[in-house]
Amino acid sequence: MPIPAERYTLVAIILHWVMALGIVALAIIGLVMTHVKLPPQSLFQLYQLHKSIGITILLAAFLRIGWKLRHRPPILREAMPPWQRAAATWSHRLLYVALFALPLTGWAAVSASPFDIPTVLYGVIPWPDLPILPTLAHKKQAEAVLEDIHDYGAFTLIALICAHAGAALHHHFIKRDTVLRRMLPGRRAAQTKDSAP
Repeated sequence: MPIPAERYTLVAIILHWVMALGIVALAIIGLVMTHVKLPPQSLFQLYQLHKSIGITILLAAFLRIGWKLRHRPPILREAMPPWQRAAATWSHRLLYVALFALPLTGWAAVSASPFDIPTVLYGVIPWPDLPILPTLAHKKQAEAVLEDIHDYGAFTLIALICAHAGAALHHHFIKRDTVLRRMLPGRRAAQTKDSAP
């Protein structure tokens, strides 16, 4: 029987940090798009970039789930109260739900838009609309509902990520265990608590 890994695989680590950086970029771009007055061309480019990164995160989330199903994550060896383990489990599940729901609702809102603006990922790859939504009779109302769901979902995701990052930093700096180091790249990150100076 194989010995459980002490840390995440390199692929899991890369996908984790690519998605994390993408989400930070999406949050910043989203706030700029909705709260900063920009020339129409700049706004159009930001929307295209926002959509491009969103679809990238959706694809990365599918890859992450597929990889996770074939590569068991490392076991939490640190002593944790049952409620903390349950909180970690459910926060991860909610994060995964949000990582799929946010890009999909954004994609749906774009697909239902009465403006019919095409999506071209990173200015290179044409991306299709979701089926049915472009043919709705009341596209403007559908777009508004989908945008509201997307906006509220974005703030929910930001809250989940803050809680997730806060818990990881608490483990690293307060409890001084290996929880965060399991997801950090590099050989030094692989050190366990016992071997750390």
